[in-house]
Formats: sequence, structure tokens, C-alpha cells
Amino acid sequence: MDLNFSTEYKSILNSLDWFVFFLVLILTIASVIYGQSIKKRRTSRETDADYAFLDLLLMGRKLTLPLFVATLVATWYGGIFGVTKIAFEQGIFNFITQGVFWYISYLIFAFFITAKVAKYKAVTLPDLVGKMFGPGSARLSAVFNFFNVLPIAYVISLGLLIQTFLGGEIWHGMLLGVSIVIFYTMYGGFRAIVFSDIIQFFVMCIGVFLVLVFSVSTFGGLGFLKANLPSGHFSVTGGEGILTTLVWGFIALSTLVDPNFYQRVFAAKNTRTAKKGIIVSTVIWILFDICTTSGAMYARAVIPEAASENAYLIYALQILPAGVRGLVLAGILATILSTLDSYLFIAGTTLSYDLMPKKFKGKIYLHNTGIILVGLLAVFLGIMFEGDIKNVWKTLGSYSASCLLLPVVYGYIFPGKIKDKQFIFASLLGVITVSVWRNVNLPGFWQNIDALYMGIISTSSGLILYGLYLKLKFKH
Repeated sequence: MDLNFSTEYKSILNSLDWFVFFLVLILTIASVIYGQSIKKRRTSRETDADYAFLDLLLMGRKLTLPLFVATLVATWYGGIFGVTKIAFEQGIFNFITQGVFWYISYLIFAFFITAKVAKYKAVTLPDLVGKMFGPGSARLSAVFNFFNVLPIAYVISLGLLIQTFLGGEIWHGMLLGVSIVIFYTMYGGFRAIVFSDIIQFFVMCIGVFLVLVFSVSTFGGLGFLKANLPSGHFSVTGGEGILTTLVWGFIALSTLVDPNFYQRVFAAKNTRTAKKGIIVSTVIWILFDICTTSGAMYARAVIPEAASENAYLIYALQILPAGVRGLVLAGILATILSTLDSYLFIAGTTLSYDLMPKKFKGKIYLHNTGIILVGLLAVFLGIMFEGDIKNVWKTLGSYSASCLLLPVVYGYIFPGKIKDKQFIFASLLGVITVSVWRNVNLPGFWQNIDALYMGIISTSSGLILYGLYLKLKFKH
């Protein structure tokens, strides 16, 4: 079979492709405007300042099941260049580390956490932590929250996409893309994000599905991949050690303290909607990951000389017919935008609501200022990480999973048992341990122990030791 593919692809796009691409963008903008028009028709009773801020952050807690599923699914795949890069380089290792581990976390959240958080009537994750443990814990978790949702990986993804077509430095693409997202996020708040996610949800799912369909019909199925890929692409560890692979499992558990998940649960009409929505979303995520992992593996088999960070895009634009290329290109853009806007919004909320003194909470102008500052900071850090999305995920995920996850999970299991200062002590001990472990030269065997494991041990030890201290203090 003549595999007439190359890394030269820009000339393939024609006027029909660009028409479809810009049509999707117009529909996305129209959906945001429609969402705002619904908001403006609300009664005067719902237009006071408190309700306006609640509507800005949580859409008035009126998220229905279809909207919940669309916004949750769309929000989760902004790092498409990251996951397809891993699949291009290591095959099904991507499906295990960026898929299976996460599905387990989603279902734990659905069956064990949604009902527990409902009773707190919280607005944000730090607000929830404050109600569970105390004000000091709320402030510390807000700091964790802020760094956890800095949209560095998604700014890099957007920068790569824009650089691919417009050229120039990647930071030019990052700055241009972020500026556009900041504008519409400030315009409509969480409502704008949800309604834009509806269009982006359908486009991104259709896009990755079509890439797989045309790949199978053109080259064949599993037999073609086995004949044209290294054997390591079919190993669940992808050439990595078991401990390194399991690190991604703990990072996936950071879903249990992911503010985007909590925001949508807080915004849902009721607990049943949230639980059912997560389950439905998980099924869709499984299908989506099958498509992206397989598509990237076809890209490796067909054009192995392509740069791994954008190989999937290069391959997709060559396997598809005119018009469909524009739809898939829009779908890839949609996966990035739908996550970037959510993370910008959450990080802006953390600055303006969770980290601000009480007298400034609820000020919409401060929220918008926070979004702008977060966008600029994400661009700066994207440059510092030199466009390495996988490194961004692993770095930020290690802190979240080892320093914040365990105290919160223990708080669910043993409600009322962990005190405010105990939470702070354990979390800070974990931060110090992870930071030291990542930045010192370790001898021999210790080099193989990931910082995340040491963070987990340190945080757990901190909880236990402080708990023993409190018992001894009480006895005396």
C-alpha cells in the first residue's frame, strides 16, 4: 500500500475546510449569546447582587443533565496534543495512564463523593474544604487550587495549534489564543462556558470519531497497526516501570480534588443529576480515548517521522476528505478551548473569591481582573515549561495528588476527625517533601522513587503525627 503521507500538509486545506471551520466558530459564539439572552429574561427577583454572582460562578445551580454532560466532557480534553503525543510515542500506555486510571476516579467521585458534598452547599472547592476543616484549610486549599487549575497545558496546546497555521513563536500563539478566550469568558461567566461547551462537545466527539473511521477504512484495523508499530506500543506500561506507571494512577485520583469537577457538581440541579451525569460522561470519555489513542497510533504507523506533539493533527488533515478536515480542525480547537476557558474561569474565581478578604468577595470586576492575570501567568509559565505538556501535568498533578487529595479523602471517610491545623500541617509537610525530592540529587535506589510517593507518605504521616499530638495534648 502506498502511504503517501508527509509532514507537509498546510496546502491541503481548501476554502470548504475553512468555511466549515469558521462556521463552527460562529455557532459557538452564537451559543454564548443565546445563553446570555436566557439570563436577561430572568425575573427581577433573580437579579440582585448575590444571585448575579452565584449565576456568574454556578449558573444559579440550575445545570440540567444534558448541559452537565456536555460541559463536563468538553472540559476534560483540552490537552489533546498531550494525550496524542503520549499515544504516538508509547501507544496504549496513553489509554491506561490517561484513560483507565481516570475512569476509576470518575466513578469513585460519582458513587461516593457527590452525595457527601451536597450537604455543604459550597460555592467552590476551597469553600467546601473550609466548611469541612476550617478557615486555615480553606486558604491553603485555595493556593493548591490556584496552581492546580493554572491552564498551562491548554495554553501550550492552543499555542501549538495557532503556531502550526500562522507560524511564528509558540508564545505568540499562546498570547493570541488566550486573549480571545479571556474575552468571551469575561462576557458570560460560567453560563458562557456551558453554552459554548454544547457546540464544542458535539464537534470534538464527531471529529475524533471520523479520524478513526477513515483510518480503519483506509489502512485496515489492528493487523495494520501491529505490522507498522513497535511492539512496545502494545504494552500497558509503554516501556516505563510499574511504579512510574502507577504514578499516573495517583495523579488521576486528583480528580477527587479537581475544582472543575466540583464546580459542575455544585452547579447541578441536584445530586442525582450530578451522579448520573458523571456516569454518562465516563462512558463518553472511554469512547473518546479509544478514538484519540488509536488515531495517534495510526499517525505513528503512517508518518513516524512527524513531530510527536502535532503528529495527530498532521495525520488527521491528510486522512480526511474536504469539508470534514475543517470539522476535525474545529473539533481539535474545540477540545482546547472548552478546557482552557473553564480553567481560566476557575483560577480567576480562586483569586477573586477564595483568596480575597471577605469584604471583596463577590465583586465581578475583581473576578474579571483575576481571569486576565491568570491568562498572562499561564502564558509565562507555558514558556517556562518550554511547551512540554506531559511535564506540566506530572509536576502540578504530583502536588495535588500527594498534598491535597489525602487530607480531603480522609475528611470524607472520617468526618469531623481532622482539625484545621492538622490539615495545614500535613499538607505543608507534603509540599516540602515533594519540592525537596524533585530538586535534590538522590543516590542510587532513591532516584527510582517518584516524588509523588514520598509526598503521599509524608502527608499521611503528618496527619497521623498531628493526630497523636492532639490526643496527648487532650490527655494532659
